[in-house]
Amino acid sequence: MAVEIERKFLVCSQLWRADVFDEIPMRQGYFESAPGATVRVRIEGERAVLTIKGPTVGLSRAEFEYEIPMADAREMLDTFCQGRQVEKVRYLVKHGEHTWEVDVFEGANAGLVMAEVELDRDDEAVATPEWIGEEVSHDRRYRNGYLARHPWAER
Repeated sequence: MAVEIERKFLVCSQLWRADVFDEIPMRQGYFESAPGATVRVRIEGERAVLTIKGPTVGLSRAEFEYEIPMADAREMLDTFCQGRQVEKVRYLVKHGEHTWEVDVFEGANAGLVMAEVELDRDDEAVATPEWIGEEVSHDRRYRNGYLARHPWAER
């Protein structure tokens, strides 16, 4: 079983843009699932994946991810995930020992910019860039599954 350990932050400036080394357009949708579990389908650039995540404990949660055919992903998004989708562009930015993922949301979540960093351990030290703002790792309102159901524009 894979374990995802990540910290999430709001982004407070555009300074990250100078260090972008890749960008990936994403469209992802969420299925109805058991409490504490998240099941999503995502198109990320030229790749499509089905991901199942367990409940978050601290900064960690179980994660299973499977590559699926692009046509299947599109059909799942259009058939099973209507009204529960997020669109964004993910920018990859190197800072210190880590690669940061900066998500610039579009559509109903336009205006929201978040950064996350994946860790090997819950207690791993992270050098935060100057463009990092408030940490929102434990605030469920900033999870993509929540944003798919309660868009940023509705706040």
